[in-house]
Amino acid sequence: MALCPFHLAIPVYDLPAARHFYGETFGLAEGRSSDHWVDFDFYGHQLVIHEHPKTASQESAHTNAVDGHDVPVPHFGIVLEWAQWEALAKRLRECDTQFVIEPYIRFKGEPGEQATMFLFDPCGNALEFKAFADIGQLFAR
Repeated sequence: MALCPFHLAIPVYDLPAARHFYGETFGLAEGRSSDHWVDFDFYGHQLVIHEHPKTASQESAHTNAVDGHDVPVPHFGIVLEWAQWEALAKRLRECDTQFVIEPYIRFKGEPGEQATMFLFDPCGNALEFKAFADIGQLFAR
């Protein structure tokens, strides 16, 4: 499956903290930057953090119930290969990351079974990272 890289720009109200989180905690390579924004290589995609006053969704996240968990909305993330997901979960645990939803297997034994985890960046942006043992289950019903 060949995919085109996406570009996503998100607001951050503490640029130094967000820069550290994406660069050091996640280990993402930094691209161009200015005093008010930073590009990151987000698993082959372009993630840009832009300095911006705190938004309502950063102040208080809305949630929807999914598989018995309160999933923060809005959120973004990436579908990783299983080994990448496991390595990221380990890295985040070693960094004492506070998860909104701890790494676990969602929809176990059902269509769309997946590994998933949710967390917030230092500015309240919600992220989800997931993986499928069978990528063919990505859009399973």
